[in-house]
Amino acid sequence: MQNGICMSTLHHVAFDAHLIGVDPGHRIHVSTRLREDTDGELLASLKELDGARIRLPDDPGDWPDRAHLEFRFRQFRDQR
Repeated sequence: MQNGICMSTLHHVAFDAHLIGVDPGHRIHVSTRLREDTDGELLASLKELDGARIRLPDDPGDWPDRAHLEFRFRQFRDQR
């Protein structure tokens, strides 16, 4: 079972707080509340991720599980 996305501490915290989300198509979304905030370079770097795609391993067998991504992305959307 694949259920992992390698993230830095900053991105992991933002993901857990539903400030960023990853859809089942591997695209990154930034929450509206984060996009509307203005608080320096770190926040700006997170905002720049909006619409980007995560980098996937070469082996599709190692990609994050689509069902898990769908579940987490629904939670992200509900927090907006």
